[in-house]
Amino acid sequence: MKDFFKFTLASIIGVMIAGLLLLFITIGIFSAMVSVSDQPVQVASNSVLLLKFDHQIVDRARKNPFEDLDFGIFQSNKTVGLNDILDCIRKAKTDNNITGIYLNPMDIQAGMASVEEIRSALKDFKTSGKFIYAYGDMFSQKAYYLVTVADSLVLNPQGSVDFRGLGGERSFYKKGLEKLGVEVQIVRHGKFKAAVEPFLLDKMSDENRLQTETYLKSIWNEMLADISASRKIGIDELNDIADMVATFRKADFAKEKNLVDHLKYKDEVINDLKKLTNTEEKDDVKAIDIFKYVKVPEQREHQGLARKKIAVIYASGSIDSGTSEDDIKSEDLSRTIREARRDSSIKAIVLRINSPGGSAYGSEVIWREVKLAAETKPVIASMGDVAASGGYYIAAAADTIMADRTTITGSIGIFGMIPNMQNLLTNKLGITQDVVTTNEHSDMISVTRPMSAFERDLMQQTIEEGYDTFISRVAEGRGMEKTAVDEIGQGRVWAAPNAKEIKLVDVYGGLTDAIEMARKMANLDNFRVVDLPKLKDPIEELMKELSGSAKASFMKDEMGEGYKYYEQLRGILSQRGVQARMPYDIEIR
Repeated sequence: MKDFFKFTLASIIGVMIAGLLLLFITIGIFSAMVSVSDQPVQVASNSVLLLKFDHQIVDRARKNPFEDLDFGIFQSNKTVGLNDILDCIRKAKTDNNITGIYLNPMDIQAGMASVEEIRSALKDFKTSGKFIYAYGDMFSQKAYYLVTVADSLVLNPQGSVDFRGLGGERSFYKKGLEKLGVEVQIVRHGKFKAAVEPFLLDKMSDENRLQTETYLKSIWNEMLADISASRKIGIDELNDIADMVATFRKADFAKEKNLVDHLKYKDEVINDLKKLTNTEEKDDVKAIDIFKYVKVPEQREHQGLARKKIAVIYASGSIDSGTSEDDIKSEDLSRTIREARRDSSIKAIVLRINSPGGSAYGSEVIWREVKLAAETKPVIASMGDVAASGGYYIAAAADTIMADRTTITGSIGIFGMIPNMQNLLTNKLGITQDVVTTNEHSDMISVTRPMSAFERDLMQQTIEEGYDTFISRVAEGRGMEKTAVDEIGQGRVWAAPNAKEIKLVDVYGGLTDAIEMARKMANLDNFRVVDLPKLKDPIEELMKELSGSAKASFMKDEMGEGYKYYEQLRGILSQRGVQARMPYDIEIR
C-alpha cells in the first residue's frame, strides 16, 4: 500500500511538472510570435496595396497576433480596424514604393458610414496621381458603392453587380411570447421609441415605418449622389437600374448600363496590373495587404516623438447593458476621458462613437466626463455607423459633433421593459409563487406578476424624469430650447443629413476629418495621435479568445442564421435599469 501511494504521488507530481513545463514552453512560443508580429515590414518597389475587405471592419481592432491561428473549435474571428485602413491608405498616398491600390472586395462587413469613410480616403488617395484598379467576380451594394471610386472598374464576364436599393427587416416577438405566456410591460417616452415594438406589435407602427423610410431614403440618396458623380450616370437612371434589379442580371447588363468599365477574366486583370506597375510578364505582381502594410514604418516630416497629442477615445458597442467584452463600460470609459482631461500633453480629444446606446445611467456618467473635458480642451464627437440614443447622449456635450452622411443618429428617448411571466409559470408550467414583504411594495419589481397601477405610475414618472434629463443635456450642449429638442426627439431616428438640418449634427466628416478639426482647434503643428483606452496585452487577448470562442462557435454551428436572434434576446435579458437605446440593430443591405 505504501508503494502504491508513493507511485501515485510521484505520478501526480510528474504530471504537474510536465504541465508547468508545457505552460512555460507555450508562453515562450506565444511571446516569440508576438515579437515576430511586431517586426516592421519592408515594401518592395512597384507594389500595389491590396484591399479585399474580407474581414469584419471595426473602429479599432484588437492587436491580437493569434487571430490567424485555428485551434479546432477555438477559432478566432479576425477583424481589421477602420483606423488602420484609413492610416494605410493615407500612408500609401506618399509611399514611393506603392504605385497604386487594387480593390478586390466581394462584400464589406461594415456599416455604411465606415464604407463612406474608406471611400473618402480613396478619393483623397487619387489626388496623388496613383491608380486605383477595382475587380470582382461580384459586388455587393456596399462593395459597389466603394469601388465606384476606382479609375478602372472591372467585372468578371460571368459576374454581377448587386444593385436594387436599400432594404431592411425587423423581427417581432409578440405572438411568440404570447404562446409562451409572457407579457412584456412597457414604460416609455416618445412615440418613435420603437425599441419596444417587437414586444407589443406584430408589425411596424406607422411612426416607425415613417422614420425607417426617411433615413433609408436619405442614405440611399447619398450613395446615389456619389455613384452618379463617379460613374457619370444620372440619379434617375440609377434608380431605374435598381428597379430592374441588376443583382440577378448578367455582367453584360452591368457593362451596358455603365455600372462597370470592362468585363475581364482574372488573367486579363493580372496583365493590366503588370502594365500599371511596370512588372515583367514573367514576374508576379508585388502586392501587400493591410495586415502587413500597417506594420510598415511611416516616414514623417518631424523626426522624434512629438510631445503634444490628440487623443482618439473609442466608444464602441452598447453602453453597460451589452453582453460583449467589447461593449462600453461606463466606469471604464469615463475614467479614460477623465485621465485624458487631466493629461497636460493631450491638447484635444476626439470621441469616436459607434453605439446604439444602452443604459441611461451609464450614458449620464459618460456625459459628465465629456462635459468636464470640453471645459478644459477641444472635444470633437466623431460619429461612426451609429451614434444614437445613449450614443447621442454622450456626444451632446462635445464642442463639435461630426458625422458621416450615412451615419444613423438621434433616437432621443428612453424606455423600460419588465416581463410578466406569471402565465408561463403558473398556467403552463404549474409553478406558483408566494411572497413575504416588510412593506407594501417590497417586491417591486417582480417578473412573476403584472405591475400594479402604483408601480406603473412610479415607473412612468421615472421615465419622464429621465427623458427630461436627456433633452436637457442635449439642449445645453446644442444651444437649443428643451421644447425644440423634444419636437425632434420622441425617440425618432435620423440619418445624418436630416440630423444636420435640425442641428443635432454640426458638420460632415469621418475620423480623419475629426482629427484634423481637433488639430486646428488646439492650434497644433507637430503632434501625434494616441488611441485610448489602451489595448490589452496580446497574451490576455488570446486567453479571452480561448475562453469565449468555444461556446460561441458551438452556438453558431447549431443555430446558424438563428444565432443573431439569440444574441438579440441575450442582449435584452442583460439590460438593467432605464434604457436610452436605439429602436433596433440596423443592418442595411
